[in-house]
Amino acid sequence: MIRTSIPLVGTVLLLAACQPQEEAPPSAATTPAPLDTVILETSRGRVVIELIRERAPVSVANFERHVKAGFYDGLIFHRIAPNFVIQAGRVMENRAERTSQAPPITNEADNGLQNLRGTVAMARQDYPHSATSEFFINLKDNAKLDFREATYEGFGYAVFGRVIEGLDVVDAIAATKPVRRGMYAEYPTDPTVIRRAFLQGTDAPGP
Repeated sequence: MIRTSIPLVGTVLLLAACQPQEEAPPSAATTPAPLDTVILETSRGRVVIELIRERAPVSVANFERHVKAGFYDGLIFHRIAPNFVIQAGRVMENRAERTSQAPPITNEADNGLQNLRGTVAMARQDYPHSATSEFFINLKDNAKLDFREATYEGFGYAVFGRVIEGLDVVDAIAATKPVRRGMYAEYPTDPTVIRRAFLQGTDAPGP
């Protein structure tokens, strides 16, 4: 199950509430507009994400809000689950937390998008509508994460984007050695840092 992890003890920063190697399959639409594309500049290379706004408008708006605020800058991919997912959106390099004050969003997993290799989806707690800032990238086709029915067990995880460049970087992140915690292989010994996340066409994150 993809969920936001149990909180760590550490400094809490608040976000204001207002505000090719193998590549993933291309969008059925034409080349995405610049502001429908988010670039993650990581310590292992660049990952470019196309946002699927027409199918996941709430999730996209939420992700954009965090990107524009610079929320993801300096965070790490804190969960490395080989042959499954890599996850980011909460933990800093020193393992302290950065906590979002943005309210949980509606789960859009019933939008028809599947958790295929290279797609980007919202992580959450057990409650289906509990996603805030954390997201994951699928390392393979993960049909078990797709929407089946509107129940706790069957709601699934909402896909809102796809990697259109840098899937080799995603694989390199996934290859970093994790430290096993319980049943999950999570924190990497050599974490990949998101140095900067921004909307394509902008020089830097906005206010």
